[in-house]
Amino acid sequence: MAKKKSGDADEPAAIAKSKKVRCRYCGQTNAVREDYKNGQANCGKCKLPLSSEYHKKFADLLKHDYVHPADSKALAALRAIPGIDSALKQLLKVTGEKAIRVTFMASAVKVTPKQCPDLHAKLQIACTTLGVEMPDLYIQQNPIVNAFTGGVDKPIIVLHSGLIERLNDEETLAVIAHEVGHIHAEHVLYLTAAQLILAVATIPLASLPIAGIIKELLTATMRGALLAWMRRAELSCDRAALLVTQDPHVIGKTMMKLAGGTLASKIDYDLFLEQARDFQKDYDEKMLDKFWADIINAGLTHPFPIWRVSEILQWVESGQYKELMDKS
Repeated sequence: MAKKKSGDADEPAAIAKSKKVRCRYCGQTNAVREDYKNGQANCGKCKLPLSSEYHKKFADLLKHDYVHPADSKALAALRAIPGIDSALKQLLKVTGEKAIRVTFMASAVKVTPKQCPDLHAKLQIACTTLGVEMPDLYIQQNPIVNAFTGGVDKPIIVLHSGLIERLNDEETLAVIAHEVGHIHAEHVLYLTAAQLILAVATIPLASLPIAGIIKELLTATMRGALLAWMRRAELSCDRAALLVTQDPHVIGKTMMKLAGGTLASKIDYDLFLEQARDFQKDYDEKMLDKFWADIINAGLTHPFPIWRVSEILQWVESGQYKELMDKS
């Protein structure tokens, strides 16, 4: 019996015809099956879903285009405190930005084009979309689901391993974009100082000399105003994350995982959004709900996940997000 030639009509699907699809996020050209449809395959470089949809890059995005009003108000109150900027700069001069970089270079994994290349590609996507110079990115072994940005002259971003292990690729992009948003919105000076204040509140660091330095350079008013602003700054960076992912449901599902943890796969996303709207309605209409929400949230480093979903929904439904996306 003669062997079948390559290209025969009934040749195995494994060698079926393919076509090229360019990743809307990172620009990588990928080979996919000829019958491929949007979302059925992921990019080989950034691992994000392939799609023929357009991904907007902002050539001249200003922080005032998207910064949350609560962030602006809290930052204005912070800057109104006499001597705050000079005190913060002196604090960082004494504590040393170099110490931050040495710590993570010695204790975490640095992401590069060769080390965790998909994370590096996601960082590049976030930076090119928002117009930010690429910072260093590290992965730190930590079960706490979190990420943060530190430093001033040369910021770094740190992702906890517990966060990456819980999120899918689009949600990971949202978190990285959120952190890049801190850099674009010029939060890093105040953010780094706030993180130092939180760090010395822990038992291992409370006895170190840095605790005394912070108390000497920053008054109780300064420390309180910094932490109050820090929570509100997160709302601006959720908006920055949306400008990068360009899908509000990616932000919503990320918050769902922050709220529901490992049970998120069993949670109905539509009901979660309904919960966010109910929370906002009660907050707006019931004084006691507003009182307790504000009191409890004041003790946290980040706003409630449900609150953050509600804020993103409001921004989208107000038309402000679309207006910004439609700007040339």
